[in-house]
Amino acid sequence: MRLNYRRQDAIISIMRLFFDARWTRTDYYDGISRYGAGVIQGLLENQADLTLIISDKKQLDMLPKCKYILVNHPVSWRELFIARRLNEAGADVVFSPLQVMGFAGRKYKLILTLQDIIYYKHPKPPTFLAWYIRLTWWLFHKARWPQRLLLNRADFVSTVSQTSKKFITDWHLTDREVGVVYNAPPNTTEVFRSDEHNNDILYMGSFMPYKNVETLIEGLKYTEKPFHLHLLSKINPDRQKQLQSLVGEGVKVTFHNGVSDDEYQKLLANCFCLASASQEEGFGLPIIEAQSSRTPVVCTDMDIFHEVAGEGALYFDANDPADFAKQITKLTDEKLRNDLIEKGIDQAAKFTWENSGKALLEYVEKLVD
Repeated sequence: MRLNYRRQDAIISIMRLFFDARWTRTDYYDGISRYGAGVIQGLLENQADLTLIISDKKQLDMLPKCKYILVNHPVSWRELFIARRLNEAGADVVFSPLQVMGFAGRKYKLILTLQDIIYYKHPKPPTFLAWYIRLTWWLFHKARWPQRLLLNRADFVSTVSQTSKKFITDWHLTDREVGVVYNAPPNTTEVFRSDEHNNDILYMGSFMPYKNVETLIEGLKYTEKPFHLHLLSKINPDRQKQLQSLVGEGVKVTFHNGVSDDEYQKLLANCFCLASASQEEGFGLPIIEAQSSRTPVVCTDMDIFHEVAGEGALYFDANDPADFAKQITKLTDEKLRNDLIEKGIDQAAKFTWENSGKALLEYVEKLVD
């Protein structure tokens, strides 16, 4: 049975599209929950006739309103038979925002997603995981064949940036065609931004070693003007002690250990800038969140950040705290600052869920032709 969606004032015929939303949290948005909800929103904005795959009705509170089917949790033994359930439901194309999904006996086209290539360059796993999970994680990312085995089960592979696509291709992590369905900032209530700004520098992200927060802390001792670094995300107590030991005399650093979306928007609306010294990223969502909030961005000079931030950011060497301080100081020039903000607004406008939904539907159309 073929269903329709509208694109560019024309009706395009496609098959029944199902979206695996079973990784959506029921309490708050993590990265994959937000990405999934965003792509679903984009598909609906493109008038796709869509069916969500969920494992808990509470997940519907975190997702755009859409028809759905209720099935097993993705780590249940019943996942071995999920393809039979989706065959019975009439699925013609299934999109998963991750690369793990049961597939035995499927009769539909399958699109799997590789969100991150970070851990191939930085294979050290999060320390909060159990030792046997850390060991499995490390072994998985030290070889390429396990990922290739997962991705080659699909008919098409999606990722979140051109930089990640190039990595997947160069490292031959799949034999399948690879496409890009970009991340995008959430639709948030507009917060009034004053023409005046404080001296707050914001960092939003994890505290894994490759995030390189150390450079941000150490860089502040090279600035003549005093700045206040706000580390916004939740942090392990041991990691906080480790970073706290780097804070020099006269340097002000606040560990927020998590902020709400509303708090984050208010901080963005009045801060001096958002900064990241990360050494690797799959995308870099905080950058376009900042740009869309008229907040200047200072970040690492690497391919993925140039792809995401474009001309709307200042770039520095991730291993040089003094270079970070130099770029921060440039933002005290109001003319340069305002120019950077305007370029950032234009750059962030390129990333919308509507555009991402449109891109995904074009890949679906290629699969079913």
